[in-house]
Amino acid sequence: RISDLNGSDSAFPPINNMTKMKILILRSCHINDTLPQYLGNKTNFNDMQVLYFTGNSFTGPIPNWVGNAKRPIDISYNNFSNEPPQQQSCQQIQNPTVNLFESFPMSQNGPIHCLTTTNDCPKTFNSFHINCGGERELSSEGIVYDPDLDPSGAATSKIMGSNWAFSNTGHFLDAQKPVSETYIQQQNKTGLSKLYQTARVSPISLTYYGFCLENGDYTVLLHFAEIMFTDDNTYSSLGRRIFDVYIQGVQVMKDFNIANEAGGVGKNITRSFPAHVRNNSLIIRFYWAGKGTTAIPYGPLISAISVTHVSTTTSGSMSTGVIVGIVVAAIVLVILIVLGWRIYIGKRNSFGKELKDLNLQTNLFTMRQIKVATNNFDISNKIGEGGFGPVYKGILSNGMIIAVKMLSSKSKQGNREFINEIGLISALQHPCLVKLHGCCVEGDQLLLVYEYMENNSLAQALFGNGASQLKLNWPTRHKICIGIARGLAFLHEESTLKIVHRDIKATNVLLDKDLNPKISDFGLAKLDEEDNTHISTRVAGTYDVVFNYVVDIWLQNMQCMVI
Repeated sequence: RISDLNGSDSAFPPINNMTKMKILILRSCHINDTLPQYLGNKTNFNDMQVLYFTGNSFTGPIPNWVGNAKRPIDISYNNFSNEPPQQQSCQQIQNPTVNLFESFPMSQNGPIHCLTTTNDCPKTFNSFHINCGGERELSSEGIVYDPDLDPSGAATSKIMGSNWAFSNTGHFLDAQKPVSETYIQQQNKTGLSKLYQTARVSPISLTYYGFCLENGDYTVLLHFAEIMFTDDNTYSSLGRRIFDVYIQGVQVMKDFNIANEAGGVGKNITRSFPAHVRNNSLIIRFYWAGKGTTAIPYGPLISAISVTHVSTTTSGSMSTGVIVGIVVAAIVLVILIVLGWRIYIGKRNSFGKELKDLNLQTNLFTMRQIKVATNNFDISNKIGEGGFGPVYKGILSNGMIIAVKMLSSKSKQGNREFINEIGLISALQHPCLVKLHGCCVEGDQLLLVYEYMENNSLAQALFGNGASQLKLNWPTRHKICIGIARGLAFLHEESTLKIVHRDIKATNVLLDKDLNPKISDFGLAKLDEEDNTHISTRVAGTYDVVFNYVVDIWLQNMQCMVI
């Protein structure tokens, strides 16, 4: 294995007698020669498993044995010719184990040679977004990232999206895992959004290629997070990943170390670069020059790529008819927007006034943030259901785990409970009261964002089915009772605002990971008017099974319980 030699051009080394060789890697060695025919001799070189000649200056025709090979062959980044016509070109070589990316001079067939079968683009694009090594993902900014899950390893070049492709050069010779787990990395790191929990890696060179792009200036945003090393005292914490980054053939980062730049492993970082697109193509290359750790894991790693056009303006003048059409359409659109806005304001005016009258001491979330956090309210994230509506588990972009309580604004009761709960609990802070992080009001959606309670409700712990029911010993039950009492004492006597909850029941007592209780659901709560001598006898709240539970336990044990 020889790579990254400095000096002048050289000929291909005379290895025709080294027939027992299994792996031959001559990467970036300034070889200016033709590819020998004898390497395709199955009799003499039958043991050969890997051939890598990327990054040289090979010329002349590509031998016929390359197209018929059943072993990984990488001859990318060379200068082969595709003349005369009878010679094999990369379109004729349909072999998934052969990487011919940029193996011909760009002047002959354009930069998309050996990736697409035609230079014709049905349409032009002004962006592409890739979740490298991951599934289709919606970011908190509303950007949809294409999936990039192809498990192909060595000597690979494939079209993936409608206007992008990737090429991988190199082979992890010391890899112990399957190819699908070597080149695609997925790690569940606490505190990282899904965009940074996956990545694509390469032992030598990883290139992402955008084609059919509108010419002009672009912004290239690269997302990184080191998810393969650890920050403990194990051997894995000693690794250093160092690589270079090129955009349109220009080096934009040299000796880039993700962990150093991000301030540690498991932390995300982005780098933004300008790029100019000519010939409707953009090339982003991540290259390992042999620096840093030389045992797995090594080589370049990328989490996501976002490429967007800086300006959508185009040159040339528009006809009078086009201008008139645009003006008329704009006027009609403005009229429709005004009418729609008036209707919307009329429906929301009453509720909006109630919210404005409140001096909210809490955060306001957007619906986009909530949808991203809950994976668009995926059913797998649903953790509860009540008269108010469902409750979903979510993860914010900063890694915070939340519980999202959804109410419907279509009913006046829902609006009243929503306003009441925000107005009361946003002003209260106590260890035995559930913490309100914020709310969201968009359209007919009303949502409350709470801290996430790992053990759900007391009702679930006592009366749940199967694994959801917890075995609570008496000391734990006593701790829960004391916690509830402290929360009620704070509401009734210790807080500045004296509050009567009016709906204490097992479903409204939540349990954290340590089974500490916290009172929730203040929709029916009201201020305690101390100076009012009139006592209301109106029933509030809902039926619960706690009373029956206490009676049953007392009858079974014939002993007193201190609650």
